[in-house]
Amino acid sequence: MYKLKTFIRELHSFLVLWSTQSLSSLGSSMTGFALIIWSYQQQGSALSTALLSVCSYTPYILMAIFAGALSDSWNKKITMLASDTFAALCTAASLLLLCTGRLEIWHLYLLNALNGLMSTVQRPAADVAVSLLIPKKYYQRTSGMQQLSNSLINIITPAAASAVLALAGIEAVLIFDLLTFAVAFIALLCFVKIPEPPAREEKRETVMQSVRSGLGYLKQNRGILDLILFLAVINLIASIYEAALPAMLLSREGGGEAALGIVNTAMGIAMLAGSVLVSFLPAPKSRVRVICNSLLFAMSTENFLLALGRSVPVWCIGAALGWIFIPMMNANMDVLLRNRIPIEMQGRVFSVRNSLQFFTIPIGYFVGGLLVDRVFEPLMASLPQGMFLTALFGSGKGSGAALLFFVIGFAGMFTCLFFRRDKNLWKLEE
Repeated sequence: MYKLKTFIRELHSFLVLWSTQSLSSLGSSMTGFALIIWSYQQQGSALSTALLSVCSYTPYILMAIFAGALSDSWNKKITMLASDTFAALCTAASLLLLCTGRLEIWHLYLLNALNGLMSTVQRPAADVAVSLLIPKKYYQRTSGMQQLSNSLINIITPAAASAVLALAGIEAVLIFDLLTFAVAFIALLCFVKIPEPPAREEKRETVMQSVRSGLGYLKQNRGILDLILFLAVINLIASIYEAALPAMLLSREGGGEAALGIVNTAMGIAMLAGSVLVSFLPAPKSRVRVICNSLLFAMSTENFLLALGRSVPVWCIGAALGWIFIPMMNANMDVLLRNRIPIEMQGRVFSVRNSLQFFTIPIGYFVGGLLVDRVFEPLMASLPQGMFLTALFGSGKGSGAALLFFVIGFAGMFTCLFFRRDKNLWKLEE
């Protein structure tokens, strides 16, 4: 009981920030889920739906590398408040267009791009704010808590968004998103005090000097750089997966909106279990081994079960196996970076990290949507019944996406095995 009281006292500001921001993330996640369904129903194309994510990530990737100087020099709290407010205004614009019957897919592309642009300063500011609020001894536990909230969001989002959509329509989902923003905004404004990092003695850096500083740090720390590049390749494969998943589950026999929601819920439950594990397990002897093995297990199970499965239970098993160890991977990577990178350098290094690690995501979404619509679906549609590929992956719409899952399963396995042999990664254990 005493330890719990001490934990709450020492992490009071973090707990307020974490809980309210998680609630706001739930509202944003429900909006994203509802808009994916809306766009696929409007367009019937994996590529047009994937472009929602492409538009979100592309401005973020292009500008994130320059955000380090701003993140390290600006007040973290004001930066987060301004960025969150801008995101809420984008949601309000979507709601207005919906209510007037004028919402079109290109509106969402534009609003997502603007949101992505604001995230360039919000994300590193939030990362540094968490480091400033948490004593080092709690890094692993709080990382586990963040993974836990992400898992709960993944569990709740499909069911909650589907229920609200069915009962009150997409407008109600957007209104809920705005209400959760208001709660998070008030909590951050009134109840969270974020200390400023230690002042640096050297003169103030320009934006380009900040970029060079972040890149220089990574060049001198090859283990961290190689870990970021490893995750960049994994993100490429994972975003191809994300682009193909709605196309397969919404159109495949035995699929539909309910199937998509159930499979996403299975992912969330698996992540919840993994988050609970990482929150209470002691620190591992080798964090690098945990990262590599977690990703190898995920890549070598989920994609193949999604590809070869023909029913919701099999897809759910694949989703659970693919995501159960991801919170453990994320938490150990988070601890490695926070412990290895000096706090006064974290803003600029995290900004460079964000550009390098996430630049493959919009590429993956675009390539995934293109491969489904223009390559794998036409290929499967052209094959006669009884062929080897149709026997494995079925026929009709969605079978091409299933074949794509099979291909990226092997790509993911080979990527993990290749980076597992990287000596620079293992030097991070020293």
